[in-house]
Amino acid sequence: MGDMQGKDVELDVTGIAHGGISVARLDGRVVFVTDAIPGERVVARVTDDRKKAFWRADAVEVVEASPHRQEHVWGAASIDRDPAVRAGGAEFGHIELSHQRALKKQVLTEAMQRFAKLDVDVEVEPVAGDVEAKGLGWRTRVSLHVDGDGRVGPYAARSHTVVTVDDLPLATAALAEAAPLDQLFVGEERVDVLEASEGGARLIIGDQARTTIVERVGDREFRLDDAGFWQVHHGAATTLTEAVQDLVDPALFDPRAANLDLYGGVGLLAAAIGDRFGQATRITSVESDSRATDHASENLQEWIGASAVTGRVERWIREHSKATGIDRSRLAASTILLDPPRSGAGRAVVDEITSIEPAQVVYVACDPVALARDVAFFAERGYHLEAIRAFDLFPHTHHLETVVRLIR
Repeated sequence: MGDMQGKDVELDVTGIAHGGISVARLDGRVVFVTDAIPGERVVARVTDDRKKAFWRADAVEVVEASPHRQEHVWGAASIDRDPAVRAGGAEFGHIELSHQRALKKQVLTEAMQRFAKLDVDVEVEPVAGDVEAKGLGWRTRVSLHVDGDGRVGPYAARSHTVVTVDDLPLATAALAEAAPLDQLFVGEERVDVLEASEGGARLIIGDQARTTIVERVGDREFRLDDAGFWQVHHGAATTLTEAVQDLVDPALFDPRAANLDLYGGVGLLAAAIGDRFGQATRITSVESDSRATDHASENLQEWIGASAVTGRVERWIREHSKATGIDRSRLAASTILLDPPRSGAGRAVVDEITSIEPAQVVYVACDPVALARDVAFFAERGYHLEAIRAFDLFPHTHHLETVVRLIR
């Protein structure tokens, strides 16, 4: 360790970085600082001074506040708490909501410039109702961790310290009410609280047996495991359904082609395409979690041409793109959707997708830097970004969701 660890320094905050962290300068050195806003002057405590290129620090006092600073929406995460016990999961909660979206837009556009050499003009759109709700009450799923004494709470930001809290302002009302914040769970590691579209809120303690829940998007019902993946914001599945339906170009869509939904989960986006283009739509959903695939098969059963297969996307698409006996024109006419994990699709998957030469690719991304890197890989293979939309599916955090259309 250097000699600055734990020391307080005064910093001018100049920019925003990916990951919800601000950028400051100290004697020419870059310092990544939490709980600050570009334009502010803060006192920050150095947490890591081991690297020559940059240090890390936590803001502990505001000297000159941004006009966009507000009282933190979650007392447990506010700047007047010791950084070691500030609750994680609401790292933008001290920033006025519309400015959060402005900062997310900046992170997205800078990632696109830096990694994909593209200038994109895109607004980060709020989910319906969030502005009125002040960005609160949206989480339908919360993971609480358990400390050695059995007390539950979120982790502190960037650590595995369990912080006990007395409220969860980002959670839906039913979730906040069901969360056992004052109970002990000795011997357990975590307690998940979730509220599905029907059946109210429930707890999943440790690795207890899975049950099936129902989530609703408009008139459509999706079945999935209670521990399975589903969008966290109560309005996110609807927002992404509409975004994908909007970004698929109907002039390039062929319902009879070998259309694909990669990393398909329980079939949300495949169903969005089926609802948009009708009963004759052919689409194959590919997902590595066999439990999710089982549910997807059921969720997609009304389309004769829809199917769900279990497979690792990279391996499955490699075999698919080289399959003999498949009509190459059906591959080339296809629309390919993908919604990869946070790390993105990566070069190998992009190479396999582009070797099929599909008519269009619609990519749903939860990480702007991973997306921008993948967009650059697509560009190398002759596919350019034709349309982009971004959504604030995670108010009071740094996360955002981006949907793009790529064509040859």
